[in-house]
Amino acid sequence: MKDILFYQLFESQSSTYTYLIADMETKEAAIIDPVRETVDRDLKLIRELGLYLMYILETHIHADHITGASEIRKNTMAQTAASALTEIDCVDILLEDGRILPLGNKNIKAITTPGHTSACMSFLFEGMVFTGDSLLIRGTGRTDFQEGSASKLYDSITQKLFYLPDETKVYPAHDYHGLTSTTIGLEKKFNPRIGVNRSKEEFKKIMEELQFATPTKMHLALPANTRCGKNTELE
Repeated sequence: MKDILFYQLFESQSSTYTYLIADMETKEAAIIDPVRETVDRDLKLIRELGLYLMYILETHIHADHITGASEIRKNTMAQTAASALTEIDCVDILLEDGRILPLGNKNIKAITTPGHTSACMSFLFEGMVFTGDSLLIRGTGRTDFQEGSASKLYDSITQKLFYLPDETKVYPAHDYHGLTSTTIGLEKKFNPRIGVNRSKEEFKKIMEELQFATPTKMHLALPANTRCGKNTELE
């Protein structure tokens, strides 16, 4: 991967991964799922690397942190991009399934993967897929709010993500156990919720029986993130 740049960045409060990717020849870059608390770090890194930020990509409307999209957009030439199903006015590029975003001499492919929320997107880039909260490392996103659907999530993972080559590297939006990445092949084999050829009915039963706490920042994050992170109560 000498011709691309890849950084996996971490925000500890919400255990969120932010990703910075770029085409090294043109220095055109994209950032995926930035967090408001780490915007200064991200902007500093972009400047240090001499990158031209083209896109700020959101995998979904997050409930556990406030996005840094608005602040990064103010300080760069980048456009924000998210699923058309978010119906958010502040998003510059509303993405449909299969949309190609050129990044220098490379391409980012948007893949709709609803189920965790109704408007989840994954992004495929150079043998890597950024899955947001849809497919996690040995897990999946919850499906109990934001128009979540275990049935839709099962279809998104098994009919779209699991159709990618087994060697495709998977980079999720979160991990709570210190792991940083996985592969499609490993998740097919070892994911206890949806791997090992689990049926849709088995997956739905597993998801129904899980009990999750409400995200602590949800009352702030959801309304703020529908405005790309700007004009929030924290300002």
